Parts: sequence; structure tokens; C-alpha cells
Amino acid sequence: MSRSQAWYAGDDRNAYIHRAWMRRGLPRDAFDGQPHIAIANTASDLTPCNAHLTEVAKSVADGVWAAGGVPLHLPTVSLGETLMRPTAMLFRNLAAMATEEVLRANPIDGVVLLGGCDKTIPALLMAACSVDLPALVVPGGPMLTGHFRGTPLGCGTDVWRLSEEVRAGTLSREDFMRSESSMIRSRGHCNTMGTASTMACVTEALGMTIPGLAGTPAPDSGLLELAHQSGRLSVSMVAEERRPSTVLTRESFLNAIVALAAIGGSTNAVVHLLAIAGRLGVPLELEDFDNVGAGVPLLVDLQPAGKHLMDDLHRAGGLLAVLREVADLLSPSAMTVTGTPLVSYLPSAAIHDESVIRPRSAPLQESAGIAVLRGNLAPSGAVIKPAAATPGLLTHRGTAVVFDSIEDLNARIDTVEDENAILVLRGCGPKGYPGMPEVGNFPLPAPLLAKGVRDMVRISDARMSGTAYGTVVLHVAPEAAAGGPLGRVRTGDVVVLDVPNRRLEVEADLSARPLSPEAQAAFAAPERGWQRLYVDHVLQADRGVDLDFLAGSGQATPTRESH
Repeated sequence: MSRSQAWYAGDDRNAYIHRAWMRRGLPRDAFDGQPHIAIANTASDLTPCNAHLTEVAKSVADGVWAAGGVPLHLPTVSLGETLMRPTAMLFRNLAAMATEEVLRANPIDGVVLLGGCDKTIPALLMAACSVDLPALVVPGGPMLTGHFRGTPLGCGTDVWRLSEEVRAGTLSREDFMRSESSMIRSRGHCNTMGTASTMACVTEALGMTIPGLAGTPAPDSGLLELAHQSGRLSVSMVAEERRPSTVLTRESFLNAIVALAAIGGSTNAVVHLLAIAGRLGVPLELEDFDNVGAGVPLLVDLQPAGKHLMDDLHRAGGLLAVLREVADLLSPSAMTVTGTPLVSYLPSAAIHDESVIRPRSAPLQESAGIAVLRGNLAPSGAVIKPAAATPGLLTHRGTAVVFDSIEDLNARIDTVEDENAILVLRGCGPKGYPGMPEVGNFPLPAPLLAKGVRDMVRISDARMSGTAYGTVVLHVAPEAAAGGPLGRVRTGDVVVLDVPNRRLEVEADLSARPLSPEAQAAFAAPERGWQRLYVDHVLQADRGVDLDFLAGSGQATPTRESH
């Protein structure tokens, strides 16, 4: 008996209630055992990157009907990256928990997950893994390339670049404001290899989409076709009991790390993949990102590590063409939601534009991936994306200039005049902000911008946008608010960054110092609601920033009746 039949089968009072209230246009045989498929949709006008997903959901529903299932639209918590304060990351776990609970509580047999904007796909995957119903993802796709004065604009990446040029005095504020109407050309999420594009590609590498789907532009009619196919596939997945726990193995996550390096993906994928793996109990550690990804060549010439944008990647052959070049690094046993190994889709893939997707023999960089740093400043680890950094700064020794909060930084950043300084920001981790915001790529000092400086070493317990770039050390763990040594650094300390040797050290005995009183005064101290629950239970960056009581898989079916 299907899971939904536990609600609908029989002639007792409860079955009557369940069927009667759902009969609003559904035929009688809709309750005779056909798979009921939820379409978990994160569309929202306040999540503009996902606003078009209601149209995508209609194509999914058509596919479900065509395969003999019953589609059921299920709006879920939506997280708008550009709007939510203090940060959308604060609510990723809330969205995951809410989605998990509504999936478990309702009479459904499978689910199609519709996401796009940064935190929506991770939250949906975390939820699906916890409830472990047959599930697959339809990413909403990137927007088309915008142009300003004949030059392509990469959303996000060019915001950071142009805003710094304004502060440097090389771009007028009037021209900066004119570019605003040109940057967002169409529906869809960021067209750079930011977190949204990264998570779509990583989700395909995990095996959780129809292969070839990730990176399909949002306005492309091919997205609707593949959404229809996803709806059809969801019905067969129920029949074959193909669940996240049967698709997502350790090998799947290692494949995702290879893909992350080859595409030059966002550092945010680290915390998201750790959290997703944690929901299934799949062993995945911070060091895996370095051990597996460090030697992988960067093949995609895309902003922020390169120059092209997501619709260029799509026309050049897409993710499968990239993965074909590194097929020898992928696990041949890792499956996809189709029931077929990921590597079986690679022989027919091809590169159509080698200026966008480099062949293995001529990579953009020989070794990419995410570097994991350790030392007395980050005993539980920190990360840096070498592909987006200035090579000459990957080994650097400088004097720390310490900021106790983002407000402190905003007030004092333009007083820094030493271009060899190392800028340290604390109080921006999961507990301290709260929510670990994307402020790690903070602005450079205006006096140094005016001198032509365009990068400095920056260190924080924050995250940064996947669209950002620079020699930025992130996710320092434990964070300052959790008692980490970052809270003991003082302005004037000598800091050593040595990425080749994976070191992040302060030339001082930090253990002998108390935490900075100024930093402690700036830490978040919520008294109620979600923020209080979050601060009390959130894990550190090296463990995925999930809540401690949500790690591990749950059961799919509630045990008690509602009437």
C-alpha cells in the first residue's frame, strides 16, 4: 500500500474526511492508489529569483498527470537572498525544518523540489533527506546576461566591482546607478557562478536532478520541458522506491566536491553539503573538500573566477561537458534520480566553446577547489577559494587590523592606510550575528582604493557571496561568539596566511588572552523566537551550521491520526 493510502484507503470516518476535503475537482480514482506527488515550490515575489517557479510547477504537474500520478502544489518557506535581514542563512534551517514537517505530515508519496535562490535548494534537500521520501530537484535556472554600455554584467560580481570603483573615484555614482537597470535582464537567479548556480550544479553532481538540467536558463523553454520530465520521473521514483538515502552516498558527495572545484563554485557549498550529508548520516568532513578538490583543475571560465556567465556555460555544453573532462575523478557507482549512474551520461557530452569550458589539457587553473586552513586562529578550520584570490596574497604576513562587528568595520574601514595589513572581522559567525551573513568580502579602505589597491587579505567567521572574489578567508571555526581564538586577536598582532601549506596563524599566545570585551558586547543575544532557538542550538561552520537536534535522518510517516 502506498504511503498516501494510509490516509485515503478504507470506508471509516477518517478516510472519508481525508478524501472528501480533497475531492475539489479530483476524480474518484485519484484516491485509489495513484502516487500523490507534492510540488514543493519556493516561489515568492519577495524571492525574485524564484518568482517564475509557479510556471515551472505547472509543467511539473503536467508531467505528474501524464505519468499517472496526482500532483499537489505545496508552497514552502521562501528565502530571498538579497532582501532578508539579518541574513537569509539565519532561516535556512527554519525553511528546512518547516518543509520536512509538512512533507511528513501530509498524504504524499514523493516530492519535486523547486528552488533557485541561494538557500532554497539546500533547505529543500535537507528537508527531503530528513523525511526520505522519493525526491528530485528542479532548479529554477540563471537569468540571461545583462549589458551596460556594451559590456556584459555579472550580477553580484559586478555589484562588488563597480561599487569599489565608485569608492575609488574611477566610476561616477551616476553611471553606477544607471547600471542598476541593466544588471537584472530576465527571470532567474544570479548568472555568475554564485551560490545559486553552484548549488544547482552541485545538486546535479549529487545525482538529485535529471542530468543535463542544471544551468538551463530560467527563460529557456527547455527548462519547462525538463520540468515536465521531472514530474513524470517522480512517479516512477515512487514505484521504484528511489529515495534520497538510496541516491546520496559518500561517493555522491565526493563527486559533488569534484564538480565544485571544476566549476569554480561558491564557498557556501561547503556548509550546505556538510548540512545535507549530516541529515542522512553520510560521513563527510571539512577536510574532504581539500583532499578531494584541491587537485581538480578549474575548467569553467566564469565570473567571479573568470569572465563568462551562466548562459555561456549552457550553450558551451553545460555541466555534463565539464564533468566529462574530469570523469576519471568521479565515482562510477554514484547514482542519479533516474536510477542510472551519473558517469553514464558523460560520453555523449561535448564542449562546444572552449573559451568557456576549457579542456582538461588547458585548464584555467591547474588546481582549484576549496582550501581548508588550520592553525591557532582556526583550530576547527577555515576556508578560502584560491581560484578567486590574488595569487600573490595566498602567502602573506601582515599586521592585523581588527573589527569587532560589521558596524565597527563600517565606521573605521576607511582609516586603514597600510596596504599590507590583514583585515580581521569577528562577530559574524552563526551565533554571533546571528546567521553567518555574507559580509566576509567587506569593502577595502577608500584611501587604498584610491592608490590602486584592489585586494587585501581579509579574515572572518562570516561567509561571502558566491559571486564575490578576493583573498578572503571565511568560516573561521570556532567563531568568536563560540569562544574561538578569533575573539582574542588584537590589532597589531602579526598574522600569517600560508595557503600552500594550509596554515592560518597568529604569532602570539592567544590562549593566554581573554575574549575581547568589545566583541562580546556586539554578539547577538536574542531573547525569543527562532533566533533564540537558533543561537542556542546552531552548529559551527565545520559541521554545516545545522541545528544540533536536526542531524540524522527521520521517519517518513507520522504515527498518530488527526481525528
